[in-house]
Amino acid sequence: MRSGRRVEHNPVRPPVQRDLGGQARVGNQLALIRRARGLDLGGAYQIPPGDPVSHFGAGFATVLAANHFIAGFDADFVAEHLGYFTAPLADRRHVMRYQVDDRARSVSVLLDNGVTRTARICGDQGAVAIPLGADDVGFTPVAVPKRPRTQDPEAWPDGEVDGSSSADVDDAALQAAFDVAFAEGTMTAAMVVTHRGRVVAERYAPGVGLHTPLESWSMGKSLTGILLGMLIHQGEYELTEPAPLPQWQGAGDPRAAITVAHLLQMASGLRFRAMQDPDYQPSLGYPDHLYVYNGGVDAFEFAASRPLQYLPGTVGRYRNVDPVLANYLVRLAVERRGEEYLTWPQRALFDRLGIVDMTLETDPFGNFLLQGYEFGTARDWAKLGNLYLQDGVWLGERLLPEGWSTVAATPAPGWVADGRPIYGGSLCWINADGELPVPTDAYFMAGAGGQRTIIVPSHDLVIVRLGHYSGTPRPEAFGAIVAAVGAR
Repeated sequence: MRSGRRVEHNPVRPPVQRDLGGQARVGNQLALIRRARGLDLGGAYQIPPGDPVSHFGAGFATVLAANHFIAGFDADFVAEHLGYFTAPLADRRHVMRYQVDDRARSVSVLLDNGVTRTARICGDQGAVAIPLGADDVGFTPVAVPKRPRTQDPEAWPDGEVDGSSSADVDDAALQAAFDVAFAEGTMTAAMVVTHRGRVVAERYAPGVGLHTPLESWSMGKSLTGILLGMLIHQGEYELTEPAPLPQWQGAGDPRAAITVAHLLQMASGLRFRAMQDPDYQPSLGYPDHLYVYNGGVDAFEFAASRPLQYLPGTVGRYRNVDPVLANYLVRLAVERRGEEYLTWPQRALFDRLGIVDMTLETDPFGNFLLQGYEFGTARDWAKLGNLYLQDGVWLGERLLPEGWSTVAATPAPGWVADGRPIYGGSLCWINADGELPVPTDAYFMAGAGGQRTIIVPSHDLVIVRLGHYSGTPRPEAFGAIVAAVGAR
């Protein structure tokens, strides 16, 4: 067992949560607040129970365990540079010390309130924080068999599609764009660009390689859109049907009007405090948005218990409640068919795409927390981006409903009504307002800390950037990459 140093607050680096789950696009705050107040159905938030410092400790222990044991980073490096989302840098002043137990594959964090929070690696389900008062997690980890890795470590396994070579790519300009993306202070860890389904450029920071899974945060929401889309294609759900959650089936329950599409559009209307709410006030208590990571509860049950704040589909809000419930629908459908839930994403999706390095993490009750707790390589995300780009077809096999890329790239009505046509129908962001320096037909997966998988249909292009949270990404590199690649 090794003891880590106390985490020192560094006043040089601003102790802020950049990129809360993806975007800082808030539009006209006052107009958003006024409209929302006029549509509010009444009621009040119930602040999640528990001590915020202890919740923070659970997040920090999970971040340390995951990045150390899954990604392979030194614990002190993790404490300095990674995971500020569920374990904010400013709150690391509460850490007295942390201990890494390599034998038990666990990390324990002693906090200044006297509480110790522990997270351990639960097999193929990654790092999970032990709930307060419990000795262990409340589920039995399940091994996730994976296809053998290709013999050629440089190959782009199962990912090539018919098409021309990339002779119209300006390689020198592309490398210059990478120089910008990897400039000092960016903390970019990995970058991959595919054009017409082929890798045309990639680069990795020292200590990171082709098979290094990195924290990907809210890009997992767009992966959730794929998983639920697959079940829709297989006839388990329809976009327009009411989401059949058992908690909403009581007579007269207004939440029965929430459709599958509403969940995929971040427009359920459920009352759920998130840091991106235009009227968010930190002083009001610990946000639900983080509680579903750090609360040590059944995240699916907690999310399903939230009441309505707005009529479904009328207001767009970036809140973790919707992707959590979309993942709940995945579990319900898979288990209804008698299949193993924890292995289903690998069997149904990843094996088909040649993805062997992805780890999907869970809450203490074995529910996937794909609103942000997943680790993947840059090439893993490039493949998922290409699946979107190819409208859900992979090597001739349709995995998603026809037109799914259009669903992903079409602004959600609730967001349009708010004057922010920037969120789509498969838990993806849309570049309609040109927030990123890439064509406005682009849509993208986005995660805290500057994680991006950008899909540019007009250029048959996918750009992946993964980095460490302490860095400052250079989005102008994305524009330079597009300029280096010819349009269709």
